[in-house]
Amino acid sequence: MIDFRSDTVTRPTDAMKQAMTSAELGDDVYSDDPTVNAFEQRIAKMAGFEAAMIVNSGTQSNLCALLAHCARGEEYITGQGYHTYLYEAGGAAVLGSVVPQTVVEQPSGELAFDDIKAVLKDDDQHFAMSKLLSLENTHCGKIIPVSYFQQAREFANDHGLSIHLDGARIFNALTELNIELSDICQYVDSISICFSKGLGTPMGSVLCGSKELIARARRIRKMVGGGTRQAGMIAAAMDYALDNHVTRLKDDHNNAKKLASLLAQVDGLSPRPLQTNMLYVDVDPAINDELLCQLLKAEGILISPRSPLRIVTHLDISEADIVYTADAIKDCLALMQATT
Repeated sequence: MIDFRSDTVTRPTDAMKQAMTSAELGDDVYSDDPTVNAFEQRIAKMAGFEAAMIVNSGTQSNLCALLAHCARGEEYITGQGYHTYLYEAGGAAVLGSVVPQTVVEQPSGELAFDDIKAVLKDDDQHFAMSKLLSLENTHCGKIIPVSYFQQAREFANDHGLSIHLDGARIFNALTELNIELSDICQYVDSISICFSKGLGTPMGSVLCGSKELIARARRIRKMVGGGTRQAGMIAAAMDYALDNHVTRLKDDHNNAKKLASLLAQVDGLSPRPLQTNMLYVDVDPAINDELLCQLLKAEGILISPRSPLRIVTHLDISEADIVYTADAIKDCLALMQATT
């Protein structure tokens, strides 16, 4: 199947599997897995932070960050459509009694500082104390530029806030901006990076921050059952991805743009402008998008039925797959039109 549902569906390459099976291992809860320790030191240095911690997933990484930054009854401010609020089962509120305060994102994916300022709470016993600003890059495939983070840092400093960055797909942004990880991380207090999306590992994320923050986060990771033993196998996959799968993200972006160009020629489909590997396509209301996705599945193509359609490219999608998919969509739409 050509699977466009998400870049989370990627499978480790044979070379990545070889790196995993040959990794030197220890017990990470005892901090004696040498492959984990080396990777954490490497990624922390890349980000410009003192420390890092491997976790099982992006959700777990964000949870550990939010609970390390905020105490019970304190508040984090985030986007209404950001993952730390909408797509992580309310973990910070449920497990940490940390209060989310959302604002609506701008079309660019950014949060307007006037909107953030409007929901900041006074230091008053009636309110949860505003403690953290939780941002996201990329957001729905949109790149948030360095200039925004510079402004966010100034704003946070003025209002006594820390900043956490959900950088699940940060390397997609860095690839297009042609900058280093530290160029953005210098403006935030922590970052979560997911390796099981565009970077193609079978699992694993990493949280980077100060030594003090990561020490608190390790205790929280243990609390939620995230302390793993021979985690060096996952660290080896993540290390391999840094060496081999970052530069090729440009291929995913180009494939998404090529598909957008081909679909722009199809009646009833209107691809939205895109920057990275996420293509959103508006479908004419007269077209049954669920039926379209069912017909495409029969042709070996998986796309989730939603409005707009979201098509995500990744390392298991080739340029030939893009051409085949565009032709299949045209054929399925023609069939649908002929049978109505």
